[in-house]
Amino acid sequence: MGFLKKKFRDIKKFPRWIYFLPAMLMKCYYHIAFRHETDDPNGLLDVDSPKIGLVWHNRLLFFPCSIKKRQLGKTTAIISASRDGQYISDLLHHFGIQCARGSSSRGGAHAQREAMRELKNGSNVAITPDGPRGPAYILKKGAIQLASVTGVPIIAVALNASKYWKLKSWDGFQIPKPGAKLTLVVRGWFYIPPDLDADSLEKYRLEIENELKKISVD
Repeated sequence: MGFLKKKFRDIKKFPRWIYFLPAMLMKCYYHIAFRHETDDPNGLLDVDSPKIGLVWHNRLLFFPCSIKKRQLGKTTAIISASRDGQYISDLLHHFGIQCARGSSSRGGAHAQREAMRELKNGSNVAITPDGPRGPAYILKKGAIQLASVTGVPIIAVALNASKYWKLKSWDGFQIPKPGAKLTLVVRGWFYIPPDLDADSLEKYRLEIENELKKISVD
């Protein structure tokens, strides 16, 4: 078993087609096993102009299933440059989501450049601002800096499950239980001014972190 485990861990990339079936099963399970609703009173997800969407790392499992197909098609997700990030990137491809690789701990500058390019081209960018290693529910400053430089607004997004299993991981990753109600909550439209000093950057970081915490029901 140890030999097979090591062999698996040595594989950095599987063929992308392997992820087609898991993606289809996730979509089917989402529609069969759960009740779902969207709480987006201002229709922010449907706004055609580019935006930066922030969602906590522990609510990602069915997040791609909760977004309309046409919205996914114009969204780029910032994904860790790690091996696990490669698996996620290949899975998201089958949901129609493009990915830029990098994080606060690895390849961050490259991911920032890719995100700026995608926003300039009219795409949305999705970021897990407490990933990839936490601390959980602490918003890192990269998303604020990106919004400040590009002038693109931030929206706060949460996918809340009425009942779920909680893993013993750094983020308390949530796996919704069958029969749960999944609610996609969208708030915000935060514009971040350019040329922020350190104090102003921290002010906006805290404001948006608090909004994300407020809409993320545990």
